[in-house]
Amino acid sequence: MKAVVYRAHGGPENIALATLDDPIPPPGDVLVRVRAVALNGFDPMILAGIPGLKTPMPHVPGGDIAGEVAGFGEGAEGGLWKKGQRVLVNPYIVGRGMMGETARGGACELVSVPSTHLLRVPDEVSFEEAAALPVAYGTALRMMVTRGRVRRGESVLVLGATGGVGTCCVQLAKLLGCRVVAVTSSAAKAEKLRGIGADDVIVSAGGDWAKQAVERYGKPRVHGESGGVDVVVNFVGGEDWTRAYRVLKRGGRMLTCGATNGYAPPEDIRYLWSFEYEIVGSNGWSMEDLGTLLAMASDGRMKPIIDSVRPLERFVESYSDLVERRVFGKAVLTT
Repeated sequence: MKAVVYRAHGGPENIALATLDDPIPPPGDVLVRVRAVALNGFDPMILAGIPGLKTPMPHVPGGDIAGEVAGFGEGAEGGLWKKGQRVLVNPYIVGRGMMGETARGGACELVSVPSTHLLRVPDEVSFEEAAALPVAYGTALRMMVTRGRVRRGESVLVLGATGGVGTCCVQLAKLLGCRVVAVTSSAAKAEKLRGIGADDVIVSAGGDWAKQAVERYGKPRVHGESGGVDVVVNFVGGEDWTRAYRVLKRGGRMLTCGATNGYAPPEDIRYLWSFEYEIVGSNGWSMEDLGTLLAMASDGRMKPIIDSVRPLERFVESYSDLVERRVFGKAVLTT
């Protein structure tokens, strides 16, 4: 089969199109013909190499996979799935790891996955839209709804708003009836954010985003009338971790599912007790989350934001766009 591979950690010069043996599904697995695969923020991290994380070589990247049932391992045929059915893959497999990270991913023509890790893709949802959902949209749904308890009438500020997780957070907050404030470093992306539901956009390239937020929404105070926002979505970490305290109102919540700009920022614990903040962590997604997202995409409540669709042979172009932060939403490859 045709596949995107790299055989050593490093930069994009290590990425190549190659021919690999077709996978043979073990008992209980279903063979899926990949029709679309989407990139995520962790793809460049895995290529560069993460200390302590073992990546199988040669490695095939890509954790978001949609396609058609193409075959069966022993015991998998005759159940829920039939050849030709349109399916979405839940890429985190207990005992194997995360596809595209510690297990072979989907930037190829065929993948083998447990039958229990498939969901039916409704006819109203394209392969490209389905492939945009699992990692970024699944993570955002769990963080915002299940863990973060975001509710109607709240003000929600989203950092890193233009990537896969960020665009979904903007969309979800708007669907939940919130006032949505998006932060981006790019003035060119501000109008796009407004187009998907942001009520206000702060361009950090124009100065300190936290200072701009305080100017617009007031200064949080321990006593008396308090300004600020109810919720900050902060999966960027780094210097923006403590900076976000300056815009979070008394009793507010900070939601996090990652730390793309650094996981060990300086902390100021005084804010936590003085303003009675809640720090809410969220990790991953469930099959139920993915089912909810497919239903939302099917009935039109949620349209995944897709920046580009390219054939698999142009993987490096999409990868480079991701690294250079030119992607708004998701970059998708088709086979």
